[in-house]
Amino acid sequence: MTAAPARPPAAAPRFGVNYTPTAGWFHHWLDFDLDTVRTDLDSIAGLGLDHVRVFPLWPVFQPNRTLIRPRAVEQLGALVDAAGERGLDVAVDGLQGHLSSFDFQPSWTRTWHRRNMFTDPDVVAGQAAYLHTLAEALHPRGNFLGMTVGNEVNQFSGEPHPDPDRATPEQVDAWLRRMVDACERGAPGRLHLHASYDAAWYLDEHPFTPWHSARIGAATAVHSWVFNGTAQRYGARSTATAQHAAYLVELAKAWADDPHRPVWLQEVGAPAPHIPAEDAARFTGDTIAAVLDCPDLWGVTWWCSHDVDRSLADFPELEYGLGLLTTDRRVKPAGARLAEAVREARADRRPPRPRTTAVVVATGDAVTAPKRSVCGPGGPVFEAFMRLTADGARPTAVLAEHADDAAHLAARGITEVVHPDDVR
Repeated sequence: MTAAPARPPAAAPRFGVNYTPTAGWFHHWLDFDLDTVRTDLDSIAGLGLDHVRVFPLWPVFQPNRTLIRPRAVEQLGALVDAAGERGLDVAVDGLQGHLSSFDFQPSWTRTWHRRNMFTDPDVVAGQAAYLHTLAEALHPRGNFLGMTVGNEVNQFSGEPHPDPDRATPEQVDAWLRRMVDACERGAPGRLHLHASYDAAWYLDEHPFTPWHSARIGAATAVHSWVFNGTAQRYGARSTATAQHAAYLVELAKAWADDPHRPVWLQEVGAPAPHIPAEDAARFTGDTIAAVLDCPDLWGVTWWCSHDVDRSLADFPELEYGLGLLTTDRRVKPAGARLAEAVREARADRRPPRPRTTAVVVATGDAVTAPKRSVCGPGGPVFEAFMRLTADGARPTAVLAEHADDAAHLAARGITEVVHPDDVR
């Protein structure tokens, strides 16, 4: 294959899905079967989506610090090629990392070889080599979008993880920049970024910060899960639950230095029982409608493509039914609603208007955000955003440090600044 340049930013948001294989879940890398993968991808392409996000298991691909298995890398390339044959672009996560309540870390970081994954020089060098290898191998493929450092690796850095790898925000910053740089050196110009679960936005003192998410990498990734207290507190049919993903997209913009930095809603799903199964299609449509009203949205990648096979044990109950399709590849109501929303969005390509009203976000310090719980469900920023939305406004967010910066506000199209205490 010849090298292909990265695709230019799409005029309209991208729509995709996180690929969960029907046979063996992510353990399929141990018994990789390309024919099964092709059939899975056919069912995904049938929904009208344009990309998938895929997850090589880190211990399978790099079982020893100095062994990155060539056969595994070849199989990943075969998956990307098969996706391309079906008109699907592919984003690849590297360090898996954490998936659906299970951790996947190689033995050279655990037990007798216990070393901090964010600060140990040998471990960090091994991770960088691995990410570079994957990016370099995939770079010649025109449908390769880019690398995400790993899936929600911030959950390894603190509570509630039972055995965290502690790091300071400064150490996290250095680690993230080295990982993203390794991806960029392997595949220059692609969409390389990192992704955190919402502790980065909502949990005081968490070492992965909003600043990291909004300043490092080619885009900001947000993962929206309403089982974080949103659905429990406000209800499945509330404004807050329907708007949670849009809220995270807009909150992320408060920390960005580029007024038009793209934000990727990289994970969002309808978890039961917080969203009852019979309500999943409505929630899907409401969530998509809300985020499509956010300027500078790169795209939406739903979690996930297919249900988890009930023959696999020990998953949290909600994980089994998150798919848009069943394990025998039948389209579920949420899948049909997403496909319909995609068709509607492509028929109406008008970009959303700027959001001119901004809720002030005061977290104590822009870089480390030690008081970011004000942004979480029940916090004053969250409450103000949702009240304004319920009243028909289209709010965004601005840091307190920029609330009086006329140039910053103008660059983002903000004409009104509202403090949370002023919203009743």
